[in-house]
Amino acid sequence: MSNVSISTNKLTIGYSETVIQSDLTFSLQVGEMVCMLGPNGCGKSTLLRTLAGLQPALGGEFTHCDAKSIALVLTERLSMDNTTVHDVVAMGRYPYTSFLGGLAAKDEEVIAEALQQVGFDDESVANTMFNAHSDGEKQRILIAKALAQQTPLILLDEPTAHLDLPHRILILRLLRNLAHTQGKTVLISTHELDLALALGDRILLMTPRKGVQLDSAENLKKADAFTSAFGMDIFSPLG
Repeated sequence: MSNVSISTNKLTIGYSETVIQSDLTFSLQVGEMVCMLGPNGCGKSTLLRTLAGLQPALGGEFTHCDAKSIALVLTERLSMDNTTVHDVVAMGRYPYTSFLGGLAAKDEEVIAEALQQVGFDDESVANTMFNAHSDGEKQRILIAKALAQQTPLILLDEPTAHLDLPHRILILRLLRNLAHTQGKTVLISTHELDLALALGDRILLMTPRKGVQLDSAENLKKADAFTSAFGMDIFSPLG
């Protein structure tokens, strides 16, 4: 049985007739957390949205199970007035609910478990208002929503944006643990270089208009790939 969770073959991404990246070929494995790094504008978010089916590929192909196999967490700050934490996480169960959208006992169990997995052990949290929580807590709630979808693939676009250092570490540790203990494939677009190098199983390094390299942080460093991608020695900021 193949251990490949998602793969691309000469994938071209962009908008309408504007190509951002082409000839992207790589495969992600079951049970690994891959951190995608690269300078602004190189296509990280576009790649995630294409893999999630939110926009069409301009060429090539990618394969995974089906649309229900992917949960996507975007970076935009969300404001949901009059919406409880329970209701936000319950959105992840919509692909499994009845025609009328009702939640069964099994759905409620999944919602409660998802909140526990992201550190909300107090059951009363589910009844609190989403907007009453800090940015870090909101991000954990959105990850719980992704977990409630029970997908083998989780794609996240800068999940640590707007968070302080302790919460950035907490979120990435949480995602790494979910990949390793639950056999999920987690792909994260991030600017957190040190945390990505320390916690990512592999790095998907994207260079503007020149494709991607997928390898261990150590191998990419040895090949001086980060200097090529960012146009400078990012490990010696003083020059």
